[in-house]
Amino acid sequence: MVSRLDIGALEALAAVADLGGVTRAAERLALSQSAVSHKLRRLEESLGCTLLRRRPGASLLTSEGERLLGYARRILALHDEAAMSLGRQPLTGKIRLGMTADMTGRDISRILGRFARLHPDVAVRTTVTQSLSIENALDLGEAEIGIMQLFESRCRPSDIVLFRDELHWVKAPDHRLDLSRPVPFVAFHDDCFFQRWAIETNHAQPPGFETVFTCGDTAGLVSAIESGLGVGLLAASHLTAEIEVVTDLFPVPPAIATVVRAAPQARSEAVRSLVKEIAGGIAHLRMPEAA
Repeated sequence: MVSRLDIGALEALAAVADLGGVTRAAERLALSQSAVSHKLRRLEESLGCTLLRRRPGASLLTSEGERLLGYARRILALHDEAAMSLGRQPLTGKIRLGMTADMTGRDISRILGRFARLHPDVAVRTTVTQSLSIENALDLGEAEIGIMQLFESRCRPSDIVLFRDELHWVKAPDHRLDLSRPVPFVAFHDDCFFQRWAIETNHAQPPGFETVFTCGDTAGLVSAIESGLGVGLLAASHLTAEIEVVTDLFPVPPAIATVVRAAPQARSEAVRSLVKEIAGGIAHLRMPEAA
């Protein structure tokens, strides 16, 4: 007899895979950890195979779990699409979304495509720009949703933190620093808050910085640092083998966070739904739970 696949169990499997563990999956699903574990064990018993590896340090899903995950995502997407089309009043409206260039490669196109299929009467216009520009647009009512990076200390209670990262001073290993003269500094564009913080922090500390290269693209900035054009600030997730972290010479940078934020005046159901889709869709980028 063919085993039946329980929707709740498939949701639990997808949440565990996305969030890196049972604890976060339980929080997402508003269930206890034991309830999530029970759903997954019953699914394993029904299928007669092991879906999760429960050893510290091992990959989260078994090969059978990975295969089922692919089917689960397709089943859940069809389930949601059917529920949305038949279950309630369709969403309508226009949403202006701002996001940084770093986010364009983080499955956001897949998320927006799915949202468009579920809600064809909601028009989403996306603009890629710097974090400070996005923050200003939200405050001025020129955007409804922003996906941006900021210092963790500046997160608002209403922000949804997608993931956190450490910020480091970096340079090429063979780049020799001459602290008797202004230090060459490479940065994102002039409205980059990394650059503003660096200049403000070191303004009273000779010899200070001299910006020699600006670029709105992370790959271009990484290349400039690797080539020895100057010192820069990079998130730990962007470090490469050709980049050296500089310690003890400059003030310790603050921790950073990538958040999704809705504008204070944006209270429509369409905005709330898209924020939920974004938060859930890229949650798998967070660090896995500690073993």
